[in-house]
Amino acid sequence: MKLSKFKYKLPPELIATHPSYNRDESRLMVLDRESGNIEHKVFKDVLDYFDDKDVMVFNNTKVFPARLYGNKEKTGAQIEVFLLRELNREQRLWDVLVDPARKIRIGNKLYFGDDDTMVAEVIDNTTSRGRTLRFLYDGPYDEFKEALYNLGETPLPKIIGREVEDDDAERYQTIYAKNEGAVAAPTAGLHFSRELMKRLEIKGIDFAEVTLHVGLGNFRTVDVEDLTKHKMDSEQIWIEDNAVDVVNNAKKTKKRICAVGTTVMRTLESSVSTTGLLKPYEGWTNKFIFPPYDFHVANSMISNLHTPLSTLLMMVSAFGGYDAVMEAYNVAIKEEYRFGTYGDAMLII
Repeated sequence: MKLSKFKYKLPPELIATHPSYNRDESRLMVLDRESGNIEHKVFKDVLDYFDDKDVMVFNNTKVFPARLYGNKEKTGAQIEVFLLRELNREQRLWDVLVDPARKIRIGNKLYFGDDDTMVAEVIDNTTSRGRTLRFLYDGPYDEFKEALYNLGETPLPKIIGREVEDDDAERYQTIYAKNEGAVAAPTAGLHFSRELMKRLEIKGIDFAEVTLHVGLGNFRTVDVEDLTKHKMDSEQIWIEDNAVDVVNNAKKTKKRICAVGTTVMRTLESSVSTTGLLKPYEGWTNKFIFPPYDFHVANSMISNLHTPLSTLLMMVSAFGGYDAVMEAYNVAIKEEYRFGTYGDAMLII
């Protein structure tokens, strides 16, 4: 499968800049992967496609305010610092991206806040854009973390093309987010409201939660035509016993198992037994799913509408069938669905 197969023309005006007013009232395209049949619904209609003892699997990762703006010592040049992950709690070490990268060297100090409340020193250059920063802060850890997060802002993807607004802190977060560590939201989950979750529960749908801390690798461009040569960034995942039990019970009784988002699908496919059952796991995954691929756990999925040439589109195509998904995307463009992080959703059954 070649990269160029995932190129399509997406009109820029179809990239959503804001979420729908109500979480569960975005549009929903339903694709039957066997027949190729497409239905147009509202997201809360997802309730109609699931029955008693079917399972929905959610990614309960929580986004933290990962984007900071600092100034370089001496020159005062503004530097964007994107926190990726904490490397060492005691030493205040963080793995970060910096922009513009060419201006930052080992030993440089960066100052954050109106009165330089936070100072960081560059101690390592790991890649062309990546750096390791040591934050110079003497107070207790909780105080440091609070100060750091107060300086940060909600890390909206650049493709949204606007400044962060007050309600982004709430809307760029699922309502069930609890395990902090993501720098991007698991966007399929953004459509679930508390009311919809309650209605699903009343109907008898079981919920399972896994954790994958979404990294920026999801937005990294694929620069090889042969997809077998592309390497995904590693992301940290947790699959606990209770999720395993819920999913495997549904699998054994031939119920519908829905992966809510590509991050959930990647997590599930990263820990499967030889008999096709889900296994508990704590560690890292760099699994890259593209057509053709045999899925082992979920038999339905919810996903947003993804941008051309993205690894997210490749996974959705692997699950829904390349021809059926690309045709559905053509229909979505004609029907003026909204694409991207804050856009509309697709259910593949």
